[in-house]
Amino acid sequence: MNVAVDVFNYVLVAILTGVALTWVLLIRSMWATFRSSPFLDKFDSRPHQNPKVSVILPARNEEGFINKCLNSLIEQDYENYEIIAIDDRSGDKTGEIIRKIAQNNPKVKYVLADPKPDGWMGKNWACVEGFKRAAGELLLFTDADTTHSKSTISLSVSHLLSENLDALTVIPKMRCLDTWTKITLPVLSTFLHTRFSALRVNDSSKKTGYFFGSFFIIKRKTYTSVGTHEGVKGEIVEDGALGKKVKEAGFRLKMVRGEHLVEAIWARDWPTLWHALKRLMVPLYIQASGVAVGIFFAVLFLLFAPFPVLVYSAAFESASPSFAVLFVVSLITSGLVYLASMLDAIKGLEIPARYTLCTPLGGAIIVSGFASGIINAKNSKAVTWRGRTYSLIDTTQNSISL
Repeated sequence: MNVAVDVFNYVLVAILTGVALTWVLLIRSMWATFRSSPFLDKFDSRPHQNPKVSVILPARNEEGFINKCLNSLIEQDYENYEIIAIDDRSGDKTGEIIRKIAQNNPKVKYVLADPKPDGWMGKNWACVEGFKRAAGELLLFTDADTTHSKSTISLSVSHLLSENLDALTVIPKMRCLDTWTKITLPVLSTFLHTRFSALRVNDSSKKTGYFFGSFFIIKRKTYTSVGTHEGVKGEIVEDGALGKKVKEAGFRLKMVRGEHLVEAIWARDWPTLWHALKRLMVPLYIQASGVAVGIFFAVLFLLFAPFPVLVYSAAFESASPSFAVLFVVSLITSGLVYLASMLDAIKGLEIPARYTLCTPLGGAIIVSGFASGIINAKNSKAVTWRGRTYSLIDTTQNSISL
């Protein structure tokens, strides 16, 4: 029995050694992203025209956020723009708020979306409904829970045209409204700073293409060339899918940091956090189920396993040398997870570091949410989002390069 336990412990030592080395690479990549990613307001400005910008703003059940978002867009210092605000058949006062603001400001156009056809995700349909009414040469897509500094449009237009880009997306500051999100997001977003970092997106040799749905500006001809949102109509992670298509088509895409200029909300409470986690895993599983399951186990060992192993090894540390070795390795690995979470909380999310004390709980929530996404991916009610329930049966999901 002791031999079997020692073998088991040394297998865990080997696994956690690999996990620790992976975290060293992830932390190094995350730090490089923070240090070297370009900013929206730092570029060599060149003379350019000021083409009309159509801000396309889809909104469904956003009565708590739409007013602040629209006011931040109305107060922009760019002259030549319009705001197409689409009420995606909301069940609250969203449409009423948009109509009232539109009556008092000619820049705002109220659009009531037609009923969503089968096979479409709601936001994708609302974006196309807005595009049909847009007159701008440049299209700026944003979300109803996003707020913008007054120079955001002028900076994005100048950056796009000065560098002769086809599309530009801005990394926003992610506001965390509830405790669950403050605990979970620092752990989760360590991967956003590695797999979907600006350094990878801006590297023409990498396949990674990604938009932040809270802010991306794109030339009209580029948007139509990749099929508009109709080309990603069934995608859950539509911003990732559209950015991927733009990059794969050979257009010039750039991702920049703009946390000091744009704020967005990733999740608002426990239900939206839970469904957001499922939304990340469901398209992966549909795209390649085996790879998705492999990613799940990788996340399980990266984000959660070091902590129960640490408790297990600490409880029996004096029982044999294998427990002592396992304790040291699991302690180092757990410390690296904490370090990554704290680094992201302070440098990326700008939330108090005390929330990272709950890093093991955050990891457990992420792993559970991913597991739920895999289990429910082929159910008739795979994902619930903004009051709609979607079945992903017989759909194609292609938002991420695997």
